[in-house]
This record gives sequence, structure tokens and C-alpha cells, in this order.
Amino acid sequence: MAKGLLATYVLWAVGGPFGLHHLYLERDSHALLWMLTLGGGGVGWLWEFWKLPRFVAEANRAQRQKQKPGEGTPPLSLIRFAAQMIVGIYFGLVALLSLSSMANFYIVGLPLSVGLGVLLVAAVGNQTSDFKSTLGVAFLTSPIFYGRPIAILPISLAASITAQKHRRYKPSAESETLSVRLYRLGLAYLAFTGPLAYSALYNTAATLNYVAETLGSFLSWLSFFPLLGRLVESTLLLPFRIWWLLVGYPGLHSSCFREWEKFYESLHSFQDEKHQLAYQVLGLSERATNEEIQQRYRELVKVWHPDHNWQQTEEAQSHFLEIQAAYEVLRQPRKSRGAWR
Repeated sequence: MAKGLLATYVLWAVGGPFGLHHLYLERDSHALLWMLTLGGGGVGWLWEFWKLPRFVAEANRAQRQKQKPGEGTPPLSLIRFAAQMIVGIYFGLVALLSLSSMANFYIVGLPLSVGLGVLLVAAVGNQTSDFKSTLGVAFLTSPIFYGRPIAILPISLAASITAQKHRRYKPSAESETLSVRLYRLGLAYLAFTGPLAYSALYNTAATLNYVAETLGSFLSWLSFFPLLGRLVESTLLLPFRIWWLLVGYPGLHSSCFREWEKFYESLHSFQDEKHQLAYQVLGLSERATNEEIQQRYRELVKVWHPDHNWQQTEEAQSHFLEIQAAYEVLRQPRKSRGAWR
């Protein structure tokens, strides 16, 4: 049955980040990619608005005339190559969070995860690549950087180059029923999210540590590119800033803020914001000396000590803890960008 452009736009608007329109057009690899990345972080989903007519035309053309296997070589696409790199890194990070405790992770688990991410992007649309060659290069690259989270980058780069080198059009295949396609997509989705969900729910502390270590290694590599590093940090801080706007200032001593701090401990920008908040709590400028900080801390502690505020104990306790948290932040020296290497 021919695919309709209106129906495609409706599905794009309703469930685009989850790949519903790609599922309708029988672009299952693209649908799975969107399911696992929420439409490429929303950017890919919005960018597709202008490409939907071409997707519909390709789907209808594929139904009328089947393409012969091995018919020419697809043109080189820098956008696809960049997407392969990004998704490969993304899959590698997820593997670090959920599978890094397994034996021989850097020999088996990491290159397999990164290679599958690269191959998923390579299989989007009417193209694909050589499965064995791409995974083979990923497995050969991994031992060179054994035991280091930064290995994700060279593995993804090598696998992406190999996937582009062996790119080809997909061979013709018989159409499958929707139930079979959904079953296959469901298994792939569970295989990706299952270990991650288990790690997040039952090993939260270790998961946060892995996130912090991975971000630290990644950002230390970006220290050679200051502008790119600052852009990446600003992007990573967006969830925290949105949360702050929604719930308001949580306080430096709150448990919620401390959880964010564990996650963002390797971000220099977050450390800067934390110090700015501490200065605001103590009512000081950022040029204040250590003597001024200590003097202001003693003054505020005397004012807000719970023993001196019997009539407003809860408010005094909150201010007292906030003052102590701010003082502890300012007592600790700031870490340089190279401190997380």
C-alpha cells in the first residue's frame, strides 16, 4: 500500500522522536536509531521536517521496483559519517555505564557496542555496510587503548571510516509483517536499555562514578580545543539548568544538588557556577580574599546558628547549613581543566 505524506507528517509530529514515522515508512533501522536517541536529541527529528517528502517517495518507489543488490556505490556523505561517529560514541558511553564491570569489557563489550552503533547509522535508509569489516576494525583498535574510557573515540573513528569505505545499497528483501518488525525492534531496544536500567536502579553510585570518569576523560581530550570544550560543557549543563528553572534554587546543602554535583564534578563550568553560588550565599564578591571569606562566615554563623534562633528554628537551620556548604566550597581550591586527565 502506498505511503501518504500527510500520515507521515502526522506521525512525525505525534511520535517523531520515537521513530513512528520511520516505522510507518518501513525504515526500521532509522526508527530504532530514533528510539534509542530520542530523535537524535531532538535535533535530527526537527531537521527531518524538510526531508519527509523524499522519504515517502523512496518508500513508495521501493514498493514498486526493487533495487538490485550491489547496484553501484552510494555517494559519500559527511553527515552520515559524523552521525556514525556520534552514535558510536553514544553507544560506547552507554556500554561504559552498564557493562564495564564485565570481564574483558575493553576487549569485547566496548568495541562491540561502538561497532553496533556505527553499523546502525550505516544501515539507515537504503544503505548498509559490511558487518564483519566494521566490527573487525573496532575489535582491532580497542586493545591499543585498553582500560581507558577515551578508547571510545578512536574505536568509533576507525569503525566509521571502515563503514564508509564498505558502504553499499541494501539488497532487495521481502516485506515483513508489522508484528515481526515490532518484535525485532523490541528485542533490540530491550538489549540496549535493559543493562543500562539495571545499572542505574541497582548500582546508582557506581553509575554516577562511571559517568563522571567518562566525562572527565572526554573533556580532558577536548582541552586541546577550548571553544569546542566550552560548547560541549554548555550542552551537558542544559539538563541541570532546566531543572533549576523548574524547581528553583535548591540550595548548596540539598541532596538534589549533591547528586547533580556527583554527575557534573568533571565540568569546569559547573565548578564555576558552584563557586558563584557560594559567593552569593555569603554575600561576597568573587574578588574576596580568604580572610574576608572567613570573617563573613563567622559573622553569618553567629547570626543564623539554630541555638540563637529559637523562634524560627527551621529557617535558621536551613540558612546555617547553606552557609556551611558555601564556606566548604570556597575553602577548596578550584581544579584546573587538566586536573581530570
